[in-house]
Amino acid sequence: MYDIIIIGGGPAGLTAGLYSARARLDVLLLERLAPGGQVLTTDWVENYPGFPDGVSGFELIDRMKAQAEKFALRIQTEDVSRVDLSGQKKVVYTSQGQLETKAIILACGATWKKLGIEGEEDLIGRGVSFCATCDGPFYRDQEVAVIGGGDTAVEEALFLTRFVSKVYLIHRRDELRATKLLQERAMAEKKIEFIWDTVPQRILGHDGVEAIELRNVKTGSASKKDVKGVFVFIGTIPNTELVKGQVELDENGSVITDNNMETSVPGVFAAGDLRSKLFRQISTAVGEGAAASFAAEKYVENYKERG
Repeated sequence: MYDIIIIGGGPAGLTAGLYSARARLDVLLLERLAPGGQVLTTDWVENYPGFPDGVSGFELIDRMKAQAEKFALRIQTEDVSRVDLSGQKKVVYTSQGQLETKAIILACGATWKKLGIEGEEDLIGRGVSFCATCDGPFYRDQEVAVIGGGDTAVEEALFLTRFVSKVYLIHRRDELRATKLLQERAMAEKKIEFIWDTVPQRILGHDGVEAIELRNVKTGSASKKDVKGVFVFIGTIPNTELVKGQVELDENGSVITDNNMETSVPGVFAAGDLRSKLFRQISTAVGEGAAASFAAEKYVENYKERG
């Protein structure tokens, strides 16, 4: 039986793994894909402390992973199908079998939210994308649309200007929610055209995206833009399906924890984007991962007393 199993290998999971392994606990990190989470799809990170000139998302994760493995953190690529949190001993069911552990740290992250409009699902991977870093180079000298008004939407729109001829940044409000610095950069970029008070209605295309139909939320007027790509950045959905009905969630489906990152179930901790909180950043995920690890360590130390 493990001391701690961490589910998820983004910044929160890797930090929790680093702290737990360094504390000489018997810890295992499970990640169904490559460690890194959404940071791997981030072109450039310039607000993470210690990198005054910025750092690529890939390099930042690569350094985090190397540092954790330096302290002998075991990372396994496995898909977790379900967990049983009902007893003192927690059980994790994976594609390779079942694992037992004294404590669990949930660091499953979040998934990009979809628009839910006609044409979106059919054209994912054929013009509809949730990652400009991954797919931007495919749209060289073409026109694309970016949906959203937060930091991610503006950052990705700016990244796309390296390749495309024009970015239509479509936002349902009349001002952006992104930080002022990003807004200033976007406003100064000639390749970005803002379409305010507007929501997408339908994505058109057969073998690929050909156009997007829009509606102005104030006037109700309809319009259409001929684009080859639609990049969607309207928020995220926490990956909490695994623990739904077992730990307390908020109205958005995020895991509720106390200040020590412990959930409503003793011995189960949560950190990162699946946690209920105001601010979702790499730096907050790292801090929560460290706190969750320390709290889990204290729980494991007292485990026998609870038996």
